[in-house]
Amino acid sequence: MYLSTTAVLPRLRFHKMDYSSVDTIRHLLARSHSRTCDYTLAGMIMWAHYFNYEYTIVGNTLFVKGVEENDRSTPAFSIPIGEMPLSESVALLKEYCRDENIPLVFSAVPEDRVEELRQLGDCHVEELTDWADYLYNARDLATLPGNRYSKKRNHVNRFTSDHPGTTLVDLTPEMVPQIKDFINSLPPDREHVTAQIERNEVIRLLDHWDSVHMDGAVLVTPDHGIVAFAIGEVIADTLYVHIEKMLHDINGAGETINKEFAAMMLERYGVTFINREEDAGDEGLRRAKESYHPLMMLRKYNVAFTD
Repeated sequence: MYLSTTAVLPRLRFHKMDYSSVDTIRHLLARSHSRTCDYTLAGMIMWAHYFNYEYTIVGNTLFVKGVEENDRSTPAFSIPIGEMPLSESVALLKEYCRDENIPLVFSAVPEDRVEELRQLGDCHVEELTDWADYLYNARDLATLPGNRYSKKRNHVNRFTSDHPGTTLVDLTPEMVPQIKDFINSLPPDREHVTAQIERNEVIRLLDHWDSVHMDGAVLVTPDHGIVAFAIGEVIADTLYVHIEKMLHDINGAGETINKEFAAMMLERYGVTFINREEDAGDEGLRRAKESYHPLMMLRKYNVAFTD
């Protein structure tokens, strides 16, 4: 049971977040009511080093300290998750920031949480325009219905025709070495600074595959072996697709892993929505995500307290 911290504010002491933190933070992250990817286990743990994530737990509430999405030189916090009322958890963070002589900034705040923060003091709100998540209807991605998905279906049908005997299998611990070899065989993306960072973090996630308890699917052809794989995390009614890699020179591999992974997760968990995360300002990625007709964009904001 949560006990009020109003009378005496405890000193927050943050600790480095890494894969040893998984079991400690998982149950609290599951209490987030947001559908944005930032409050998922992979959203935290995969990017803990890049965003300098640290954490502490007070009053059965998870506090996460990192940096702003758009400015890694500025400390920022995630919205606390757990039993403590937001007014009290923000008061704790205000006290911590006063002691550290830093501003209190919340980064990647879901749109539906901004007003709660506004009620707790004067603040400046700024939309993070490149970091909105794409949210889709799960059944649409699993079945590609109607005229608007005809091109996607054509790519899937072409892939199926070109590669008879293709199978979709679960990503098991035994498959991890093969998946790591597949990742290392992909050509490097020299245009995007974070591409190599992401590749390294995917490898690190696979190194801890037994402990993260996520779902993965691998597309295997008789002629080329592994041609694509996807990794996701289901929370409540939403599948978060954290990783999707494919051989781009195999026509339809990307469309097929997208469709088949959605179908697998729909059948397994009955999910309603699929979050395919943000485009980070990449125009090519933006066009690709828009081509699947998102239901909505889950917008995010920086909220900086000025009082």
